[in-house]
Amino acid sequence: MLRFNRHGVTFIMILALEGCINLAPDYQRPASDLPSDWKMPEGQSATTLGATWWKIFDDPQLTRMVDEALAHNANLAVAVARVDEARALLGETRSGQFPTLDATYSRDRTQSSLRTATPLPPGAARQRDNYRGTLNLAYELDLWGRLRNATAAARSELLATEAVQVTVRIALAADVVQAYFALRSLDEQVAATQRSVISRGESLALQKKRYDAGVISEFEYLQLEAEELAARAQLPALESRRTRQENALAVLLGRSPRAIYTGVVVVKAATMDAPAKPQQALVVPVGLPSELLLRRPDLFEAEQHMIAANARIGVARAAYFPSLSITGFFGGESAAMSDLFTGPAGTWQAAGALTQPIWNFGRVGSQVDAASARQRQALAQYQLAIQNAFREVRDAIVAQTKTREQFDAEDKRAATLRETLRLAKLRYRSGISSQLDVLDAERNLLAAELNRSDALRAQRAAVADLFKALGGGWNPGS
Repeated sequence: MLRFNRHGVTFIMILALEGCINLAPDYQRPASDLPSDWKMPEGQSATTLGATWWKIFDDPQLTRMVDEALAHNANLAVAVARVDEARALLGETRSGQFPTLDATYSRDRTQSSLRTATPLPPGAARQRDNYRGTLNLAYELDLWGRLRNATAAARSELLATEAVQVTVRIALAADVVQAYFALRSLDEQVAATQRSVISRGESLALQKKRYDAGVISEFEYLQLEAEELAARAQLPALESRRTRQENALAVLLGRSPRAIYTGVVVVKAATMDAPAKPQQALVVPVGLPSELLLRRPDLFEAEQHMIAANARIGVARAAYFPSLSITGFFGGESAAMSDLFTGPAGTWQAAGALTQPIWNFGRVGSQVDAASARQRQALAQYQLAIQNAFREVRDAIVAQTKTREQFDAEDKRAATLRETLRLAKLRYRSGISSQLDVLDAERNLLAAELNRSDALRAQRAAVADLFKALGGGWNPGS
């Protein structure tokens, strides 16, 4: 009885030791020199926005397209599948911390030689049958935290993969917003160019009659014709750009190859219900604390990779120390199948094995050095990710402010040139100026309308970039 108690106490001490030792370095988030708040233009304040930040544009068509992309985009589907893979790998790694139990059944027939140096005893059968059925148990005691650290590393990799999925989701929404407004901008540019072509065509037809009547010279008529052809030449290039943009949007939405090729559905969704009045430039609410940036999914991903690399140092260090494994089986073995599960056929075994590395030509040390180097790489990548994140936010803040200023200037310029064209037509009808002055005003107005449309697209794209840089929307208390 005393002997049993000693063994029991020893086993309990081993289990207690298993739960206490961890050879991985203690993890602490690296300190970062972060600003206390964003440097934003005056007069802008923070507003509560949720994960569906694209609704700030108040465009139902855009909302439907973003929802469609989030449901069908192939890149997002890949990210979701990678999360499932990482979750399965975590389960596989974690299973190593628990005992394994399996069942084995075997049957063999053996024939002994009659020509060996040790002949069979008299009456012994030359051929023998053997049946064996056992339950086998194997368990490795995690004395040095190798298995626990491997599980911790796999768990961090799962969290990092989930963060990648969130990053892909945010980037996809921003890409759809930018592609949608780029398509709308090209629609407006194509429409403005078509109006200019029609107007110049009508004017050229009128001037052709005047030329035939000898009222204007051939030189003046050829100038007018060249202006009409110049406007007409702009149209194919714009229509080609629009088709490419439409196809790019269809891919983001996860449309089928047939839908991408025909483009019918995307065209209707992108052009219907166009606003009669131009949408004013939008400003993203600001004044958010710097801690919000630390919740960017890509920064969370980089930190989780660093935590995983830290845990794998503990996995590598554990190879310096002995490993203790327990194995055993219980079952039956007999010469006849009918006797396999009878009492006399019972068999069992319990064994423990202690393995201590002695000399392996520096293999373990090299593995520890490699794990430490990977941890330093992860640290450097984390610091670089923070630097790039703040650069992206600052770039986006400046861009969304300056593109609004650019749009305001282009909007005023277009309005001024519309009035200039009206006055030029009045002066022409009054005989004060020539038709060339009207054409010059039309040319300037067309260029201004194209620039205004592109400036509005750039401003909306800058808003999407800022949401992307901030890691999406934010909620109360963020």
